Amino acid sequence: MNKQERAYQIIGERILNGTYGPGYRLVIDALAEELGVSPLPVREAIRRLEAEGLVIYQPNAGARVAPADPDQYENALTVLAVLEGYATALAAPHIRSADLKRLGEIDDRMVACMDTLDSLNFGRLNHEFHQVIYNRCPNAALVEALRDTTRKLDVIRRTVFTQIPYRGWKSIEEHRALARLIESGAPAAEIEAAARQHKLKTVEAFRAWDNDSGTSASAGASGETPAER
Repeated sequence: MNKQERAYQIIGERILNGTYGPGYRLVIDALAEELGVSPLPVREAIRRLEAEGLVIYQPNAGARVAPADPDQYENALTVLAVLEGYATALAAPHIRSADLKRLGEIDDRMVACMDTLDSLNFGRLNHEFHQVIYNRCPNAALVEALRDTTRKLDVIRRTVFTQIPYRGWKSIEEHRALARLIESGAPAAEIEAAARQHKLKTVEAFRAWDNDSGTSASAGASGETPAER
């Protein structure tokens, strides 16, 4: 791993896990000294994170962690719905019986998380569920786009815990329905529509919450939401 990649991974992980929260100033010289590298790899790493939407650059203020904007969450999740729907349809013919078994096991563990209000592991398992499907998608460029969009959502998700908690149970139901469609060899268009709606229902739930509460997602509690990803 070269120095630029190492800086990118370390800084990116700190943003995603909340060590560097929204608005946190990324001081290149200080980070370079901490990581034991020259400023150049850190600068390049920050440029990559800026391109991904995790960092913003402001004149006279430098680089900062991007704010958690509810509009960004909604827009990015809508994009993810379209990409994931198509990717799931492409992946369906390549999904094996072992994959279907794995999807069922993940859903069972998500049920246990809901029973114990373990939102952190629920979120991780939800990501794992969709990753099983992504791994069977033959379009590498599409999978890369999915992962980039998901990464952009990760920062915002930390700030929307409690906003749409009831989506957890519905997400599990939709996961199981989607797995049944795949197992039965349903038409690609039907699978794509189901996967896309799975995400768009979260957009609807988020929009309803935002309209009712009148508060910004950036004011939410930290932690990953049990809502569907």
